[in-house]
Amino acid sequence: MSGGEDNKTSGASGFVCPAPLRDYPEIVMAHGAGGALTKELIDTLFRPVFKSAQLDLGHDGALLKPGSERIAFTTDSYVVKPLFFPGGDIGSLAVYGTVNDLAMCGARPTALSLGLIIEEGLPMETLARIVQSIGAACERVGMNVVTGDTKVVDHGKGDGLFINMSGVGAVIGNDEINPAAVQPGDRIILSGDVGRHGVAVLSAREGFEFEIAIESDCAPLHEPVLALIEAGVEIHCLRDLTRGGLATALNEIAGAASCDIAIREVDVPVVLPVQGASEILGLDPLYIANEGRFIVILPAHERDRAVSILQGFPETKGAVQIGAVSEGRGTVSCETALGARRALDLLTGEQLPRIC
Repeated sequence: MSGGEDNKTSGASGFVCPAPLRDYPEIVMAHGAGGALTKELIDTLFRPVFKSAQLDLGHDGALLKPGSERIAFTTDSYVVKPLFFPGGDIGSLAVYGTVNDLAMCGARPTALSLGLIIEEGLPMETLARIVQSIGAACERVGMNVVTGDTKVVDHGKGDGLFINMSGVGAVIGNDEINPAAVQPGDRIILSGDVGRHGVAVLSAREGFEFEIAIESDCAPLHEPVLALIEAGVEIHCLRDLTRGGLATALNEIAGAASCDIAIREVDVPVVLPVQGASEILGLDPLYIANEGRFIVILPAHERDRAVSILQGFPETKGAVQIGAVSEGRGTVSCETALGARRALDLLTGEQLPRIC
């Protein structure tokens, strides 16, 4: 593509290429990593076309009011490789990931849709195991798959199986639980240790064997989140820590709230096997994906009550405060164990592809 005087180009279809996208004439893996290139793709291509107040909130789903009741709606696609990994599989991951996005909207999950894109040649036994896993996960969260679709693609063009899942839920929280509601003085609570999902998937994919087995944290989070809401805890923002991990989620929230966020590295729990694997592989646990962890941002006076409630659930028994919000311009920083301070920016590249 060649630039014109407005630094944009237009093809025969009339499409105008935003200038930042010209640096990447083709999609790269990092566009799906949840980091800087994902944000650029959304902000410069998707958001200008799909103009929507809901999209502008930067939430995990949309809050809708088709009648007298408020509902949350979310959708996600799952392309994890391999299909089975320590602590989970693509089926349970799809259910819990969708349920967790609804929970982050302050909603009680009620129904799921299931779209299966199956590669020709996938063993029927493999498909049966995944479908049974989806059923077991649905039973665990008390939901049903109420509609769905199945497609089969040519051998070599589907990598086994991809899943798209959408979910709806009844909103029980208020409409103000979103990144824009975050305020200076708020505290940040993390629900547990980070990095296990990404390392577990990587170990299964590459055949790494660690001295201590590392299992994914893949789990549903709706019960502890709903417990906070039902207890009347004042919540400003909820966010599950999937692609890009803790650091990416904090950057998204800081940018939306136009506030600065500071955390302390020593307060972020990382189990020793994940810490060791990260050092060997050159990974930063703060950027590694999770599938059973979230942060809640709330006023300082609600911190102790929220931590106490979360610690009463097995999925969030490791809940702890890790930082605070202050006035600023949307930056995120981390105080290291040595007392220095480092910036936590959005990653441009891809640490671990295909982890969800």
